[in-house]
Amino acid sequence: MLLATSKKIINQEAEALLLLSKSLDQNFTKALKVLIKNKGNIFISGVGKSGHIARKIASTMTSTGSPAFFIHPTEASHGDLGLLKKNDILIMLSNSGKSKELLDILNFTNKQKIPSILVSSNPESKLSKLSIYNILIPKLDEAGKNKIAPTISTTMMLALGDALALSISQAKDFKKN
Repeated sequence: MLLATSKKIINQEAEALLLLSKSLDQNFTKALKVLIKNKGNIFISGVGKSGHIARKIASTMTSTGSPAFFIHPTEASHGDLGLLKKNDILIMLSNSGKSKELLDILNFTNKQKIPSILVSSNPESKLSKLSIYNILIPKLDEAGKNKIAPTISTTMMLALGDALALSISQAKDFKKN
């Protein structure tokens, strides 16, 4: 029974990734073009499990030729906003688009005319309306019996981050050496 449950969860995540691939549209392309042209750093932020995914995406971007840093939204509100400069870009991860902790950093980037990209499943959220670019992931139930732990959503965010990082790297002709 446990093996069947585990296989079901992996299959749900695999199906979600296929839906994500099919859902990518001009919004993704616009955000990707801005990231490719970026001359500064990429700051990536999120709360909770999305924050862990944001850290991994920042690490992947840095190792593939795009300087990127995780910025914790609470720390940003307490002084770290000064890290963000005119040539930088902010990427935020929030499945619901309702993470209040991200509002301060988003308001700051908007005032400073720093481009912002939100990855979310909610195009009607406040964060979505305030962000310059929106990349939508499919709105799906999380995996597992209780469907409460971020699983499907974080798997899609992680894959999306890999797609962004490696597409930017390819566009910049980044080489191993």
